[in-house]
Amino acid sequence: MIKTYTYRNLTWLDAESPNETDVAELIKKHGLHPLVGEELLSPIKKSKIDVFKNYIFLALHVPIRTKVDGKYIVKEKEVDFIIGNSFIITSRTEVVEPLHNFARVFETNSILDKNGVGDHAGLIFYYMMKKIYSHMNEDLENIKDALNEVENRIFLGYEKRMVEVISELSRELIDFRQTSRLHKEVLESFSIVPKDFFGKNFDSFIEDIRTEYSTMHELIMNDRELLNDLRDTNDSLLSTKQTENMRLFSIMAFITFPLMLLLNLFMLPTTHTPIIGNPYDWEIITCIVLLATIGMLYFFKKKEWL
Repeated sequence: MIKTYTYRNLTWLDAESPNETDVAELIKKHGLHPLVGEELLSPIKKSKIDVFKNYIFLALHVPIRTKVDGKYIVKEKEVDFIIGNSFIITSRTEVVEPLHNFARVFETNSILDKNGVGDHAGLIFYYMMKKIYSHMNEDLENIKDALNEVENRIFLGYEKRMVEVISELSRELIDFRQTSRLHKEVLESFSIVPKDFFGKNFDSFIEDIRTEYSTMHELIMNDRELLNDLRDTNDSLLSTKQTENMRLFSIMAFITFPLMLLLNLFMLPTTHTPIIGNPYDWEIITCIVLLATIGMLYFFKKKEWL
């Protein structure tokens, strides 16, 4: 399915899961190379850019944070761009939220009128990329908020529960970084585009997109640094708590062992067992056990073992 949007003399064709007929129509109408048509019909493993005489082919993989079955994951969504002088074609296999949002703005021409798009489609690509990176930055800010919530819950005593949460957020950041890592190379490859393709001033727009990428990359690094610090803190608190529990168990075992030994002495089948058989023998033995327990607790407390 291909949707067509127009603004003045510019055309944007947005193809969602195009079939062979759709691609053949695009090739015929805009004089595209057949190999470009094949690229539109099959997934591309990594981001790339190819420069032709009258247009640029660009494939980008965009990380999108999506909630699935109550948990967030980062999905890799491919968007192919064909940028000519008066037209731009986008091709994708599923909904890409930032492009969907841009389409609603494009339909009203509000962003274009406000920002004064010139007479070539390169600037439409510029605003699309601004929208994509803005969406990626929002996702990273949401991950940062999730990390701040993890920090609060760690110090509220939920260290064990946070181990899984931290691992899930780590996976999100890894996927985010892996998906977007080739964007820098692709954007830098715009240097091979002839200077007169979009005009001399287009370099400043590409530089602005690179700045958006750098901002996004910096957010990833900051989130990863925060996550690593939280993981170290959480692991340290868990280790400290486990050590404390083991120490308490050891003390309890040390206290109960002599007490059980003392009680077992009164159970020996001897001809004469002290206290046993005398009036208040149960009360006397109980008092001995309690006094021994209090004495050992006092000793441990004085040694600062408790």
